Amino acid sequence: MIQNFKLIIEYDGTAYHGWQRQKGIPTIQEEIEKAIAVMTRQKVSLFGSGRTDAGVHALGQTANFHCDTRLSAAIFLSGLNGLLPEDIVIRDCIRVNDDFHARFSVKQKTYQYRIMNRILPSALCRRYAWHVRKELNIEAMEQAGGHLSGIHDFRSFQGQGSEVADAVRRLISFDVQKTSDMILMNFTGDGFLRFMVRNMVGTLVEVGLGKMSPEAFKRVLESRDRNRAGITAPAHGLFLMRVDYPQ
Repeated sequence: MIQNFKLIIEYDGTAYHGWQRQKGIPTIQEEIEKAIAVMTRQKVSLFGSGRTDAGVHALGQTANFHCDTRLSAAIFLSGLNGLLPEDIVIRDCIRVNDDFHARFSVKQKTYQYRIMNRILPSALCRRYAWHVRKELNIEAMEQAGGHLSGIHDFRSFQGQGSEVADAVRRLISFDVQKTSDMILMNFTGDGFLRFMVRNMVGTLVEVGLGKMSPEAFKRVLESRDRNRAGITAPAHGLFLMRVDYPQ
């Protein structure tokens, strides 16, 4: 009996070269596929909602796989977590309709970027937040980030060498929160280009440091010129928080 299973996955991306399977190097997709193969004795293809880069983390990555099996979702949930390394956890496993596809059925995604903003680094957060020593102007970053909401050509924040021809995306919401020394930037959109969030964050940090005004940030967005934007923020501060699908 062929069944379609949806997985909600949490992982620490530190030890992996991203989500997508690559020959000879560890990836999240490959680790989960190997665990499924142990349980089913079948070679199964796992489809993720999208790639995450090397070092990027996830609290709510979504994937699905089809398998000819009588095993239940509850058995897969327990069995996979027993087989996977400690830095990958299946948070939920659900049987879904045959036409569900983790990538092509996506409605929107939410990413969060974390910055430790203080003079001294953090021993505990060093793998999970970008350490920025100089104090950041949160109000200026919020003002600049407000220009991102809506439908835009985000070519200014597209990764170099990307093969995607259409850079138009819709950013549904953006906000900045600060708790003690930690700054959290949340981005929700219907799709993201390669390195897009990290490039936006790198440019917003320049605004926060006073190197660029919010108005200049808007001009960078409108220029569609990657060379005018800021640096690519480190991967280890980025988290894929959740992936939403139509009801």
